[in-house]
Formats: sequence, C-alpha cells, structure tokens
Amino acid sequence: MQNVIKGARMPAIVRTSAAIGLALLAAACSTPQEKAARAQADMAQLMNIYGPACSQLGYSANTDPWRECVLHLGTREELQRVGTGAGAYGAWGPRYRGGYWGPYW
Repeated sequence: MQNVIKGARMPAIVRTSAAIGLALLAAACSTPQEKAARAQADMAQLMNIYGPACSQLGYSANTDPWRECVLHLGTREELQRVGTGAGAYGAWGPRYRGGYWGPYW
C-alpha cells in the first residue's frame, strides 16, 4: 500500500471527474428567460396542433376559452400517452391481492 502524504496532489482522474461534473452542472442551469422562451415555444406548438380542433368545437380563436381548450386537449393527450403512473398498488394494480399467499399474509 502507498503511504498517504499530506498535501499530495489529487489523481488526474479525480480532477477530470470534478471538471466534467462542474461542466455538466453549469450546462444544466438555465436562465428564467430561457425557461420562458421554452414555455412560449411549447404553447405555440400546442396552438398549432390543437387550435384547429378547438376552433371546430366552436371556440373563437385566440380567446381565453379557446386557450383553455388547447391546454385541456394537450393535457388529455399527454396523460393518455404517458399514463397516470402505477399509484399505490405498484405495477400490479388494485386487483393484486398477494398472489400465492392470498390477501391475508
């Protein structure tokens, strides 16, 4: 085993790992302006996709009810695509009652 000397330099791999970690941390940060621009771009995309459907449903374009319709349709489609999660029962669902051991184990 090597003796540890006080004040010894850090190994190159530790320095490289620290530099990469700091670079990734700095890249992950975004300014409020960037977040606002991203939210605006997302809303513009939703308006392009769901705007015609809401207009056909009878909403006047670029009104508050029309925007609510666009958000509602976008949220509904996202929930259908992603799902609502497994919930309290895990991946088995609420009908799973203990399998082989039964519900009273």
